[in-house]
Amino acid sequence: MTPEQEKAWQAFCQTRGHEGTPVFVGAFGDGPELADELLALILIDQKTATCSRAIWYGQQGLALPEPGDLCLILDGQGRPRCVIETVSARIAPFSSGDADFARAEGEGDLSFEWWRAAHVDYFTREAARAGLTFDLDEDVVFEHFRRVWTVPETDAE
Repeated sequence: MTPEQEKAWQAFCQTRGHEGTPVFVGAFGDGPELADELLALILIDQKTATCSRAIWYGQQGLALPEPGDLCLILDGQGRPRCVIETVSARIAPFSSGDADFARAEGEGDLSFEWWRAAHVDYFTREAARAGLTFDLDEDVVFEHFRRVWTVPETDAE
């Protein structure tokens, strides 16, 4: 973690009486613009779910998410903005995603069709960067989370 990220994490820990480290420190998406877009949805509690290719966790050396996991979420410039807690996570083929999950992701027009098309595009880009392909039956992690803390404005500037 950068000093700014560490400061935010320590402020969270002091506020919540928590000890330990976040299981993940990072931004959603694959670029600064998308990171800021998704963060904005998290900060208004419109985005309460995410999905990731299951293979990504192994590639990043991360454990699969579990209920209670805490993550420090960054904006597109790497600044800490909030902490989220995993509520539930399941591994299943991408093709098993449904309208309820699409709504919980909080993106686009909230429809299943929009969600599916956007995520096929995203996962295809992500796989191509690793020299792989994305298949609709590939396992993904469907994760629900809740925002548990927001970096105070004075700390977020």
